[in-house]
Amino acid sequence: MRDALERARATPLEIMDKALETYGDGLAIAFSGAEDVAVIQYAALTGRPYRVFSLDTGRLNPETYELFDKVEKHFDIKIEYCFPESEAVKALVNEKGMFSFYEDGHKECCGVRKVKPLRAKLATLTAWVTGQRKDQSPGTRNAVPACQIDPVFEGAAGGAGSLVKFNPLTDATSQEVWDFLRVMGTPVNALHERGYVSIGCAPCTRAVLPGQQEREGRWWWEDASDKECGLHSGNLTAEEKAKQDDREATEEDIFEHDSIRNLSRDDIAALKDEKTHGETTLAVLYAPWCPFCQRMVSGFETAAERLGPKGVKFAKFRADRDEKEWSQENLSMKSFPTLLLFPKGRSGYVKLGSERRDPDSLEIFIESITGKL
Repeated sequence: MRDALERARATPLEIMDKALETYGDGLAIAFSGAEDVAVIQYAALTGRPYRVFSLDTGRLNPETYELFDKVEKHFDIKIEYCFPESEAVKALVNEKGMFSFYEDGHKECCGVRKVKPLRAKLATLTAWVTGQRKDQSPGTRNAVPACQIDPVFEGAAGGAGSLVKFNPLTDATSQEVWDFLRVMGTPVNALHERGYVSIGCAPCTRAVLPGQQEREGRWWWEDASDKECGLHSGNLTAEEKAKQDDREATEEDIFEHDSIRNLSRDDIAALKDEKTHGETTLAVLYAPWCPFCQRMVSGFETAAERLGPKGVKFAKFRADRDEKEWSQENLSMKSFPTLLLFPKGRSGYVKLGSERRDPDSLEIFIESITGKL
């Protein structure tokens, strides 16, 4: 079927009609965002019976819950809601808190709240439909086919190859999807009017700026190759997965500047434990693969050139890999990058509390702690 659909360059409506004709009640549409409600609209246009399910993680925006209600009323359907296991959620939150994903990455939380309930739901089906598009995230979705054997999940029969996955909108652009939704008068999430494009759980979703890729609004604190929650992790090629798993070892180092000293763990531990600092030092705790660290390189180097002559020393400490846990326990690190100021004449350090890391902001930060330079 996949080859036939690809050769024919089938339209979303044709793909949806063929999927429903072939799998009937054994197929269900996964619903959460604008693309998914477009798929529901296409399903309704086929005139065939169809099922819709959605994952309620317990952390969705109020506007998303309102959309669920609007969709049920608009299409006269009942959404099949899936929920995470309460004991698993309770164990995760009690152990790590409400926002552990900002420190540990989103995959553990998504595993509990999304992947496990999805796996359980798909185990009752023979096929499912998603709203994935190739251009949503070029790093992970540029090869999404219209029809495929699901590479990650199993269906009702069990075992590899037991579940078929349809992506009717794979070749559609965002503009085409939205033109269709507007023409059809299909209900959409009110958050779209506020700059939200890709919408997930409330703590992990934000609006994007003009020119940004839409998936940049999801898990923005993480590397681009990590932006699949697990529902579509099969999108990554073996090469991409290998790079993701071993990126710490393959990335070139950053902050390579004559004015920036490279600190070992012993160096920064000794600096932390000094009873009185003999000089003012601003240290960045970083990971070379972190996009936010990469973006601040130029500003940090400029600040080092500007403030070095005024007696401020600049340093870097690579805090990923084997150093991550130690840095979290000893240097108050919760995310990359973390900036610590060790003021002259004092002990300990002061952590920069904002994301303003441009040279002027760094100078203001240092002067607010140490006095006029």
